[in-house]
Amino acid sequence: MPQITIRPIHPSDAGEVLTVQRAAFVAEALIYGDPDMAPLTQTLEEVEFELRDNLGCVAIAGTRLVGVARAVADGDMLLVGRIAIAPDQQGEGIGSRLLEAVEQRGVESGCRRAELFTGSLSAQNIALYESRGYRESARIDQGDGTAQVFLQKEIAAADATGG
Repeated sequence: MPQITIRPIHPSDAGEVLTVQRAAFVAEALIYGDPDMAPLTQTLEEVEFELRDNLGCVAIAGTRLVGVARAVADGDMLLVGRIAIAPDQQGEGIGSRLLEAVEQRGVESGCRRAELFTGSLSAQNIALYESRGYRESARIDQGDGTAQVFLQKEIAAADATGG
């Protein structure tokens, strides 16, 4: 397995980001029975637009983009967006490394807290986020037996102590 390099995301990454996103979210679509979920129907132009002024990062293995995490600052809150890892690379710690990298970029941009969300049926995602120190802050019922689960974490305090 090639060494993984984490670097800031760029709008020029949009095509590869979209490819990884679509591959990664097929499993989520199966869990929720929703082949029309936004990560699968988003256009290249929409991704290019989202990647402008983004605090996200990508994971590169050799010359291949294998993971992506988007994030934007909203005041002192880092809003962590879509995280996608190529299916053949999942479970290798790439998601944790990407989260750590975007949190650091958030701290450098003045953010003190980070927030992300996932669906209530996405047990692997919730486990990853909790293992990285995120705690559930809200749960919004979707009316179909599922909920959006919001999780938050203090990031500036952790950075100030070196970890």
